[in-house]
Amino acid sequence: MAQTKSTILVTGGAGYIGSHAVLALQQAGYEVIVLDNLVYGHREIAEEVLKVELIVGDTTDRSLLDSLFASRNITAVMHFAAYAYVGESVTDPAKYYHNNFVGTLTLLEAMLAASIKTFVFSSTCATYGVPTTVPIPEDHPQNPINPYGASKLMIERVLQDFSTAYDFKSVCFRYFNAAGADPEGRLGEDHNPETHILPLVLLTALGKRESVSIFGTDYPTPDGTCVRDYIHVADLAQAHVLGLEYLLKGGESTVFNLGNGNGFSVQQVIDTARQLTGREIKAIECDRRAGDPPALVGGSDRAKNVLGWNPQYADLSTIIAHAWSWHQKRHR
Repeated sequence: MAQTKSTILVTGGAGYIGSHAVLALQQAGYEVIVLDNLVYGHREIAEEVLKVELIVGDTTDRSLLDSLFASRNITAVMHFAAYAYVGESVTDPAKYYHNNFVGTLTLLEAMLAASIKTFVFSSTCATYGVPTTVPIPEDHPQNPINPYGASKLMIERVLQDFSTAYDFKSVCFRYFNAAGADPEGRLGEDHNPETHILPLVLLTALGKRESVSIFGTDYPTPDGTCVRDYIHVADLAQAHVLGLEYLLKGGESTVFNLGNGNGFSVQQVIDTARQLTGREIKAIECDRRAGDPPALVGGSDRAKNVLGWNPQYADLSTIIAHAWSWHQKRHR
């Protein structure tokens, strides 16, 4: 274990990506405090697996934030706390703007009041909307097509303005489809409800679901199904540690895509899972979903060049194998 460094507050640290970031921070020698409202996070992951101090609360609670920053020597904040169901954001946008935008703005104001000016933000490729070029570069126009993506873009704009006005330094990571699980099986993906393709496929393999749906088989892609950029969650977590250290060394506010740079189709995911698990995974072909672009693939050269980020698990079969190990353990 490296010598203990700064104390980092991780919001949403009991959730899927946040918990992997906490583990990566711990392995890099940082002290971590988790703030999570446990709407989607898991108490036992924070307390029993990560063995981290868990504060149950919400980023919209300014008095809680003020008390937290006053009582702890926190150097920086890594912010994952957000609602992230795209479909729900369309039917209930108020929920998303209040939690994702108002909650984050409240957090940022509390940080300013406490003179904490280092912030790593979990953004999304959903800020781009339907891409005009693939792979998508960071300077691609941002035209989100749903309130989830819009709420994240609003925060990116706030962070630009805070950087100019208050010398508040931030890194925004726009990432693509987080997938996989901790290679050692300590952490994994467990949402309720579950909407992500890989856990749905693996839950079907385990017999927890009857089938998995393929939404559209007539896209202009090699096999007709949507192509997405699946990035291993452990690689995502490592990028966040590198982004934090970039800021702590005096780096300027900036934005990075995080993706594999390679796209895999829905059919490829299902076929690879069938091979790896040896299970019959029933797939039902359905109509396209509104708003699904044919292909979303991110260019991540900037993160590699500036941060020295080097994804370790870019292979689809490795991503699925790690997730399968976790799901077998979680759902036995």
